[in-house]
Amino acid sequence: MFKRVDRLAIELPISKNPDPNGASAVQELLGGKFGEMSTLNNYMYQSFNFRGKSKLRPFYDIVASITAEEFGHVELVANTINLMLEGTTSPGAPDTTPLRVGKDLRMTSHFIESAQTALPYDSMGRPWDGSNVFSSGNLILDLLHNFFLECGARTHKMRVYEMTDNNTAREMTGYLLVRGGVHVLAYAKALEIATGVDVTKLIPIPSLDNKAFDTTHKWEAMGEQRRLYTFSDKDYQQIAQIWKGVHPTDGGKLEAFAGLPGYSGPIPELPDLPEEFAPGISPEDFLQIAERLKRSAGL
Repeated sequence: MFKRVDRLAIELPISKNPDPNGASAVQELLGGKFGEMSTLNNYMYQSFNFRGKSKLRPFYDIVASITAEEFGHVELVANTINLMLEGTTSPGAPDTTPLRVGKDLRMTSHFIESAQTALPYDSMGRPWDGSNVFSSGNLILDLLHNFFLECGARTHKMRVYEMTDNNTAREMTGYLLVRGGVHVLAYAKALEIATGVDVTKLIPIPSLDNKAFDTTHKWEAMGEQRRLYTFSDKDYQQIAQIWKGVHPTDGGKLEAFAGLPGYSGPIPELPDLPEEFAPGISPEDFLQIAERLKRSAGL
């Protein structure tokens, strides 16, 4: 089962100006073939379907722990998209066409389907599909797939970073480049233990060096490129049998941690959007709902 915390993985800065077309590009990092929904669901189903958990516990713990982190990454990217869309339109009577700007933007779906919030789509508006899940049941094959999935995800993050200078998008992407690099290395180390082959030398793609990306620097200064978390208070402790040694680019010691990282950020509060009829609760409705809640609580 999963334990949910009402916080984001990191605090996101609020941009002064909306970037709806940039938000469309960031959708690829959510619902694209190599997006966070794909990494989450690949690892989640592999962990559900894992055979021989007791015999191969360290490998199961790696996949399960990264699954939990990916839940938070899905949430982080979705909230980034929401913040990038914020302020694109203004309230107005229907006959003033308050959503007119939406028809000329890359993803009209943001304005028709979701009241200017994230969707489980890629950057071209194609819905995420369960056929993106790879769960073969063969440990080596699944680990190799996961390594390449993380390499593809890292490449896409680099490209989206170069597509928009929106500070919300770049803060999110910089953090995920660092954490995604951890996942690349975790699967490479798991493969090395399982097969004896150093995958990072055999296929060194992509480079794990993040120096070219400004928003990665503070996370690497904190050592986040060397830390793998269980995202559980007591379980999945055997990640330490695989996540050990030194980091290939900075030479620092790899560290396995129980629980969650010691940082987080608030969940953004999205205001009413009258031109989208969202959330569709008038001040009068709110007062009535508040009164019902009071009665329900016996107040």
